[in-house]
Amino acid sequence: MSDKSRGEPLWNAFLTERDKQVFAASGYGARGGFGKRPALLIIDVNYGFVGDKPEPILESVKRWMNSCGEEGWAAVGVIAKLIEACRTKQVPIIYTSGLRRQDAWDQGAWAYKNSRVNRDYLGQPASTLRSNIIVPQIAPGPQDLVIGKQKPSAFHGTPLLDYLVHLGCDSLLVTGTTTSGCVRASVVDAFSYNYRVSVVHDGCADRSQASHAINLCDMNAKYADVVDGAETIEYLNALPDGLFDLPKGDPDAARLFAHDK
Repeated sequence: MSDKSRGEPLWNAFLTERDKQVFAASGYGARGGFGKRPALLIIDVNYGFVGDKPEPILESVKRWMNSCGEEGWAAVGVIAKLIEACRTKQVPIIYTSGLRRQDAWDQGAWAYKNSRVNRDYLGQPASTLRSNIIVPQIAPGPQDLVIGKQKPSAFHGTPLLDYLVHLGCDSLLVTGTTTSGCVRASVVDAFSYNYRVSVVHDGCADRSQASHAINLCDMNAKYADVVDGAETIEYLNALPDGLFDLPKGDPDAARLFAHDK
């Protein structure tokens, strides 16, 4: 994405000429490179954030207030290919999705900034749970790790860091929703723990086109490499076999996030 040979970064359409000159002069945006022992992180690709079918975003948000619409489903297609490559090489795959009490008491600060939270979630536990179901096109497998989270970062209040240490990972390949929210928060935390981070831009989605582009720009400048799915799959295919001791397999591990009602 940031490689000049692949064309202009999509965020350039949102930058002023001054911005472009500052980035060019300041040294930001250097390529950090992939790691040697990656994990694929799939953040919140559930019904709540992409809807239950591909449709224009203004239609999707009528039923799913956080939906990224068709852009979300385009990302699902890229993620499915990354999953296939990771499973072939036995690279760890870690999913996150939201986790709430049925009465939504623990939603906390999420209610402060959205006028639809109480209408769409409180008093509707079945709907709340369904929004956290990972879309079946990329459903977790028995050897995959699935983490419930309550705040934007996949690290906040979760065992993600413990899992990465246990697996011996040195890097993350990050996908999911939304680019400006949970993806960015997770990337900043991963960077803060000194992991090499690659954000697969076409495996991410956001409700706002401008937010998607500008947050990719910021992450590429300071915290991560922004890459595309094709380059990432080439990298995965070139990894040695047998890098990881993955879980033996638990068919019930993802049951909270992989069933419909």
